[in-house]
Amino acid sequence: MSSANAVSERLLTRIGGLLRKAESTDNEHEAEAFLAAAQRLATRSSIDLAVARAHTRDRERPDVLIQRMIPIGEPGRKGLRTYVQLFVAIAGANDVRCDVARTSTQVYAYGFAADIAVCEALYSSLLVQMVRASDRYIKSGDYRSATVEKVVTERRAGRRVRRVARVPVAGVTARLNFQLAFAERIGIRLAEAKKEVERVATTRNADAAESVSPEQAADTALALRGKDIELTDFYTRTSDARGTWRGPHTSTGYAPAARRAGDRAGQAARLGPARELDGARGQLPE
Repeated sequence: MSSANAVSERLLTRIGGLLRKAESTDNEHEAEAFLAAAQRLATRSSIDLAVARAHTRDRERPDVLIQRMIPIGEPGRKGLRTYVQLFVAIAGANDVRCDVARTSTQVYAYGFAADIAVCEALYSSLLVQMVRASDRYIKSGDYRSATVEKVVTERRAGRRVRRVARVPVAGVTARLNFQLAFAERIGIRLAEAKKEVERVATTRNADAAESVSPEQAADTALALRGKDIELTDFYTRTSDARGTWRGPHTSTGYAPAARRAGDRAGQAARLGPARELDGARGQLPE
């Protein structure tokens, strides 16, 4: 087994331990701490690998950049764009670039294998949580008391007239808004955890308890910059995308209450059971 693969195996095993701890608590604050801990662990490992790559002259090293196709769901399935949003949010916090199929049925991930593996592990768990949380919200019926603005067409004196009316929020609108807010919140949480780890790794304050030496900080900052340039160059050479994915959009309307509920669920989300870490991909079963 190559050294890079060994690091990836150890990383996923340690994340698996965090998953099991997360599932054993009903405390939302502890659950949030486990999610942040998983991201910090992933970021620290990614930094270590970046520094190691910067100090090797072996251009045939096994931990090369790759492209991997991530299945999202079957064509025509509702909610695929919010699933994509969740994966892209996770990828953004783990140095992985993404192209999205026009049908939102799959994502093409570009990055180092270990980083992509972390994204898949987090996605597999958080996707299940997002769907379950939105199911509970819809079944609660809380969305039924809300309304949304919608353009409706009426006939008046034989003429078709369009006007803006307030109508009850449809279940599909509430679900999509909930899941979108959930994914956005997850992305914010993971990005904050990553930023903190990188700050500590590149801090030159000798008085700080978690500080590193000025030489280590400089090496780390240089390695991270080099990794970003390498990934950007690889993506530019490899990607055939003709445009940039701008996130999910829906013509069914904006539901503020569902967004707020989804955001709260995203704040409370925890990593799922360890068995999901070993799944082939994050595609939901029918």
